[in-house]
Amino acid sequence: MESGEGRRQEKRRKRRGLILAVIAVILLVVILAIVLGVTLSKRRDDFNTKFMERCQKFKGYNCQKIWNAFQQAYVNRDHCDVPTEAYDPLIATAPFESLCNRMMFWSKTKNVVHDFTGGKDCFKTVEDTLLGSVLNGLEWCGKNGSSETFTTGCPKWEECEKSAVRSFWNRVSAAFGDFACGNVTVMLNGSIDTPFSPTSIFASVEVKKFKSPKVKNLNVVLVIQKNSVTNCTNESLKNLTMGLDKGIGYRCFEVPDSHLKECGSDPEKPCGACW
Repeated sequence: MESGEGRRQEKRRKRRGLILAVIAVILLVVILAIVLGVTLSKRRDDFNTKFMERCQKFKGYNCQKIWNAFQQAYVNRDHCDVPTEAYDPLIATAPFESLCNRMMFWSKTKNVVHDFTGGKDCFKTVEDTLLGSVLNGLEWCGKNGSSETFTTGCPKWEECEKSAVRSFWNRVSAAFGDFACGNVTVMLNGSIDTPFSPTSIFASVEVKKFKSPKVKNLNVVLVIQKNSVTNCTNESLKNLTMGLDKGIGYRCFEVPDSHLKECGSDPEKPCGACW
């Protein structure tokens, strides 16, 4: 009898232990789900906050309206199926200001260009415009069946051609190119074999938007460094000149990176004197 009672007690202890273990696992799953939900929500809130803070630095724009137009481009869409035209309403909501003779394009020279334009206010890149500035360096995407903005798990640039981020930059770059007027400048990298790469946004999107007589001249600033392997006679630059709309003038300048840094930090020198 005592042996039978002991076995029953042992079974009850094991049963209680199993129930407690199951409850502990359920609690752990619930806690992890809450933490994950709070974390993802915080990231989405951080994205919205950063968007609005950056936007509000530009006076005279309705940032809430811009945010709404921005979200409508990619929410409830597969993250690899956001066409460039989905951002058309966004572009219309935040048009560019007049930048004739001040527009700076670039390819493979991002740091050099922004160091230069940051020191001198006479040129503006697409990243200096409202939309470019607000979304520079950010990652976002949507998902089918969801009205939310996601900032993790989004495809990288090379993973799909129609990602929310890639389509945005292609669309805003096309709009920036459409807006080009007067004398236009581009900084290209003299340290690579093909400074005018056909796969770059500048070659595949922006330069195709330059139209004469609206655009008068294209000035190429070929940034030269110690390891530079090209100059203004590079074959890819010949392809650039041949692809320009008839009537657009062309000039190329080989400019050391060190000179750009020195000139860009000198407030007494006009921008054109830097090359």
